[in-house]
Amino acid sequence: MSDPNTGRAARTGGRDAPAPAAKPPGKRERAKSERRLRIVRAARDLIRETGDTDLSMRALAERAEVSLGTPYNLFGSKRAVVLAVLEDERDFVDRFFQLKVDNSLERVFAAHDLAFSYYLKDPDFYRTLWRALLERGGQDETGLASPERLAQTREIWISLLGDAVRDGYLSPPFSLARLEEVLEHLVRGALLSWVMGNQQTETLSTSVGLGYALCLAGMATDSGAPILARRLQVYGSELDGAAHKDC
Repeated sequence: MSDPNTGRAARTGGRDAPAPAAKPPGKRERAKSERRLRIVRAARDLIRETGDTDLSMRALAERAEVSLGTPYNLFGSKRAVVLAVLEDERDFVDRFFQLKVDNSLERVFAAHDLAFSYYLKDPDFYRTLWRALLERGGQDETGLASPERLAQTREIWISLLGDAVRDGYLSPPFSLARLEEVLEHLVRGALLSWVMGNQQTETLSTSVGLGYALCLAGMATDSGAPILARRLQVYGSELDGAAHKDC
């Protein structure tokens, strides 16, 4: 996720002082950016083709038409290349700040729908990435998610939930950090089932949305309860309909 200041500037109507115009990149920087882009595209294609994030750097260099040392020079490690693929694939923050919703509680579900739309669009690719993430590889035990990325993601969701509390839709009996953690456990459980083939892609987002609504309904205020009741009805009907199709 990008800097949360983006959201603050948006909420204040963009009144922050304009940044000075950036100097156009030179020829050398443009060439470096082009090589970087080719490597990221090549890595994405290889992940899709092989279903594996443990890329061969030689195959990657050949596919990107660069020297063997270039991926290391530009990224530093194989894991950094895969992280770059993940960041390149997701324009989540830009799209998040363009969401149009009726209230802050609905924004929680709109953000959920947006996040899971990526999995629906390219399930094989994201299943591979999530498999690597859930394996918790690497010395920092964060898999494909850097500590900075994890912290930024948590900050966004805690902020979303905090807005719903501030606006009087939710009244949790514990901290927002604890609530975000519970919802994250729900998401990871569903994604693990999906990665293992026990959860259909078509109902993945709906299943998690139903879990969100069930969790939040237990702490809803009089203002939030009708919104969550509608969510429960919609998600439940969609899942029942999908189950009948499979029969």
